[in-house]
Amino acid sequence: MSHVKAGGATRQASPRPGKRRGLKKFGGETAKVGQIIIRQVGTRTRPGVGVGLGRDYTLFAMTDGFVKYFTKLGKAYVSVIK
Repeated sequence: MSHVKAGGATRQASPRPGKRRGLKKFGGETAKVGQIIIRQVGTRTRPGVGVGLGRDYTLFAMTDGFVKYFTKLGKAYVSVIK
Protein backbone atom coordinates (compact mmCIF):
# COMPACT_ATOMS: atom_id res chain seq x y z
CA MET A 1 0.00 0.00 0.00
CA SER A 2 0.99 3.55 -0.59
CA HIS A 3 2.04 5.55 2.45
CA VAL A 4 0.79 8.85 0.93
CA LYS A 5 -2.88 9.54 0.35
CA ALA A 6 -4.02 10.42 -3.14
CA GLY A 7 -3.00 13.97 -4.08
CA GLY A 8 -5.49 16.55 -5.22
CA ALA A 9 -5.35 18.73 -8.32
CA THR A 10 -2.18 20.73 -8.81
CA ARG A 11 -2.29 24.48 -8.41
CA GLN A 12 0.16 25.18 -11.21
CA ALA A 13 -0.87 27.50 -14.00
CA SER A 14 -1.65 26.01 -17.39
CA PRO A 15 1.13 26.26 -19.99
CA ARG A 16 1.15 29.55 -21.88
CA PRO A 17 2.91 30.42 -25.13
CA GLY A 18 6.22 32.31 -24.88
CA LYS A 19 6.51 36.00 -25.71
CA ARG A 20 9.16 35.50 -28.42
CA ARG A 21 11.56 37.98 -26.85
CA GLY A 22 15.28 38.21 -27.52
CA LEU A 23 17.69 39.06 -30.31
CA LYS A 24 16.21 39.13 -33.79
CA LYS A 25 19.33 40.53 -35.51
CA PHE A 26 22.85 39.55 -34.51
CA GLY A 27 26.06 41.57 -34.82
CA GLY A 28 27.18 42.02 -38.43
CA GLU A 29 23.77 41.27 -39.94
CA THR A 30 22.13 43.80 -42.22
CA ALA A 31 19.04 45.64 -41.01
CA LYS A 32 16.57 47.65 -43.05
CA VAL A 33 14.50 50.59 -41.81
CA GLY A 34 11.82 49.45 -39.36
CA GLN A 35 13.16 45.95 -38.78
CA ILE A 36 13.13 44.76 -35.18
CA ILE A 37 16.58 44.17 -33.67
CA ILE A 38 15.68 43.20 -30.08
CA ARG A 39 12.46 42.50 -28.20
CA GLN A 40 13.03 43.03 -24.48
CA VAL A 41 11.48 43.99 -21.14
CA GLY A 42 13.03 47.24 -19.94
CA THR A 43 16.19 48.75 -21.36
CA ARG A 44 18.62 45.88 -20.89
CA THR A 45 20.20 47.02 -24.15
CA ARG A 46 20.05 50.72 -25.00
CA PRO A 47 19.60 52.27 -28.45
CA GLY A 48 22.65 53.77 -30.14
CA VAL A 49 23.08 55.56 -33.47
CA GLY A 50 20.43 54.58 -36.04
CA VAL A 51 18.28 52.66 -33.54
CA GLY A 52 14.90 53.64 -32.08
CA LEU A 53 13.16 52.60 -28.86
CA GLY A 54 9.51 51.54 -28.98
CA ARG A 55 6.89 51.90 -26.24
CA ASP A 56 7.44 48.29 -25.16
CA TYR A 57 11.26 48.78 -25.20
CA THR A 58 11.61 47.10 -28.60
CA LEU A 59 14.73 48.26 -30.44
CA PHE A 60 14.29 48.81 -34.17
CA ALA A 61 16.42 50.08 -37.07
CA MET A 62 15.92 53.70 -38.15
CA THR A 63 18.43 53.47 -41.01
CA ASP A 64 19.73 50.77 -43.33
CA GLY A 65 23.06 49.26 -42.35
CA PHE A 66 24.88 46.69 -40.25
CA VAL A 67 24.01 45.87 -36.65
CA LYS A 68 26.77 46.49 -34.12
CA TYR A 69 26.66 45.65 -30.41
CA PHE A 70 29.02 47.35 -27.94
CA THR A 71 29.37 48.34 -24.30
CA LYS A 72 30.08 51.81 -22.95
CA LEU A 73 30.61 52.53 -19.24
CA GLY A 74 29.26 49.07 -18.41
CA LYS A 75 26.02 49.54 -20.39
CA ALA A 76 25.06 47.52 -23.46
CA TYR A 77 24.20 49.40 -26.66
CA VAL A 78 23.23 48.49 -30.22
CA SER A 79 23.74 50.67 -33.30
CA VAL A 80 23.03 50.40 -37.02
CA ILE A 81 26.04 51.58 -39.03
CA LYS A 82 26.13 52.16 -42.79
